[in-house]
Amino acid sequence: MKDESDILAEGDLLLLIDSKDRRYLLTLESGKQFHSHSGYVAHDEVIGSRSGITVKSTGGLEYLALRPTMADVILKMPRSAQIIYPKDIGPIIIAADIAPSHRILESGVGSGALSIALLRSGANVTGIELREDFAQRARKNVETFYGIESINERYNVLLGNAYEGLEGSGYDRIVLDLPEPWKVIDHIPGTLKQDGIIVTYLPSITQVAKLTERLSKGGFAMTETREILSRTWHIEGQSVRPDHRMVAHTGFITSSRYLGT
Repeated sequence: MKDESDILAEGDLLLLIDSKDRRYLLTLESGKQFHSHSGYVAHDEVIGSRSGITVKSTGGLEYLALRPTMADVILKMPRSAQIIYPKDIGPIIIAADIAPSHRILESGVGSGALSIALLRSGANVTGIELREDFAQRARKNVETFYGIESINERYNVLLGNAYEGLEGSGYDRIVLDLPEPWKVIDHIPGTLKQDGIIVTYLPSITQVAKLTERLSKGGFAMTETREILSRTWHIEGQSVRPDHRMVAHTGFITSSRYLGT
């Protein structure tokens, strides 16, 4: 018996994967077609089917058609800025100890990759973004992943400069993807709850050192910085070795507990 929730419908996201593991993300629309160098695949051929089927383009190229994971969407979605990679998003969620119904203030929303993951954890997210084009792209990517109606009450992106001030009060967590997060620290009293957690994501260890020094000057404890390195392995018969390429340094994750002033 088919579970109707497994059936691919118009408006669903779909991942097509060819024999060379090239991946294509699309939104299913009746009457539309996915085009490649080997002809096209009609969306209607997939709509109404179950995830995991194999489809052929008009040129004979086979694709595995699957519902994308959150990581697939993050890596393939349109972006206005460099995304936080999935290998770092998981540890950020853990470092911030995100739980359902937590109120999260996020600044530097970029293309919305981290917003998608925070919302997936059940949190309510308010973003502060300096650039309107980034804010619009983040909203669009989040709405595409979740649907406007299902996410509208839990996600909002405000235009503003976090260095000059933060919006709202009583947040459980603050997550910053900004080049100078130490400029935000003075605005945390009254914004973040006592015993709340702040997490930052920075590319340079000198930035981390400057942030850590600022955090040490009062109001914060248990500051930790970690870097996540991710390496996949090639396993085929007796051929077992690390892959030649790996995702090494992308950024430093720093977390700290706010004890109040």
